Amino acid sequence: MALNDSEVGLEVILAMDQLLELTPSNVPPKPLEASVMTPWDVALCVSGALICCENAIVVATIISSSSLRAPMFLLIGSLAWADFLAGVGLLLHFLSRRCVYSEALELGSVGLLVSALSASVFSLLGITLDRFLSLHRALTYGSRRTHTQTRCALAVGWTLAGLQGALPAMGWNCLHDEDSCSILRPLTRVHLATLCGGFLLTLALMLQLNARICRVVLRHSHQIALQRHTLPSARTHTRRRVHTLALILATFASCWMPFALYGLLGDGSSPALYTYATLVPVTGNSLLNPLIYAYRNTHIQRVLRQACCCCLPNTPNKNTHTPSDV
Repeated sequence: MALNDSEVGLEVILAMDQLLELTPSNVPPKPLEASVMTPWDVALCVSGALICCENAIVVATIISSSSLRAPMFLLIGSLAWADFLAGVGLLLHFLSRRCVYSEALELGSVGLLVSALSASVFSLLGITLDRFLSLHRALTYGSRRTHTQTRCALAVGWTLAGLQGALPAMGWNCLHDEDSCSILRPLTRVHLATLCGGFLLTLALMLQLNARICRVVLRHSHQIALQRHTLPSARTHTRRRVHTLALILATFASCWMPFALYGLLGDGSSPALYTYATLVPVTGNSLLNPLIYAYRNTHIQRVLRQACCCCLPNTPNKNTHTPSDV
């Protein structure tokens, strides 16, 4: 049966309406990946909760004690606060992927993770530099000028970290261009490559600084041993300190290096399993940082004992910096 012009025009209009309903702006959000929860998701979620608890204790301890105001403790506090925010970012990212799909929540959680982890790496570099300066400028270290310089450096570092985290929300993301995605959606390959390159540069600087620290420690220990005629015991103590520095640097490198290399080499089509396998050690670094830099410090241990036992007198020590404590 032949159709007249009005019926043909009506069918064309209906077909156009159906096409418009399928445009990207009207397509419903992609289904959640929460249909199957993997052990990796559980590991990242649990890690986020543990990171928050560990680092919240460190932040509260440093803020509550007036004796922990040396530059070293500012840097440790900055590291703990950055790792705490990283834990919050992990929890929010878990929610955005497994519970409530929201583009804004996904961008916000990834941006928070980028900012927090960038600030964490910067704080680790600051702690290494602080240890180096405390050995080379022992007489002037702890002055008001040093405090001001530390605060300014932390302000610059956190500003740069915040800008890095804000870039995805400002439009530099791959939500609408899957071909440009990195292994960590919604970051683009260029953005993640910039972050990984910054990490490798930081690792190189930390390696150089720690090598100089070891040389200074060995030279000072040898001079003290000659003056006190205790060369064998001094060598043993010095060797232990050098091994501790090497262990700290090796822990940092082993946690971050797999993700940094995979971030440079992979893209959005890479298996998600490899992304999880390299991202979990990064979260492990945020778990280990409080144990390495905070809970080993004798001054922080004393404040914690006072808070827990309420049995030790609160006697602030003005000389609160011991490089070997960090």
